[in-house]
Amino acid sequence: VQLQACGGGLVQAGGSLRLSCAASGRISSINTMGWYRQAPGKERELVATITSGGSKNYADAVKGRFTISRQNAQTKITVNLQMNNLKPEDTAVYFCTADNFPWGSDDYWGQGTQVTVSS
Repeated sequence: VQLQACGGGLVQAGGSLRLSCAASGRISSINTMGWYRQAPGKERELVATITSGGSKNYADAVKGRFTISRQNAQTKITVNLQMNNLKPEDTAVYFCTADNFPWGSDDYWGQGTQVTVSS
């Protein structure tokens, strides 16, 4: 499984950005896809996930501001993260992830994309 993410950038506080991640390859086994982030000097943390059944999970810090969505196609799965009302504390490298839990034990990570929110 290959994950290709895009959409990061620089935005002022209160602005919006949209991240997109495309999964290709052996996607038939993928269950959950989502986004994690890591700010300088901090641990990597969950942002939002969505399962193949459409169940969504958000970190408390982003609830009401971020929306995750997913489009399944025959050869590609796309996951988008719409980020509104961005805050400086949202500044981090954002990573796209995918896994095949519980029927498998594989997880996949895309390259990070930088999101910077200026105050």
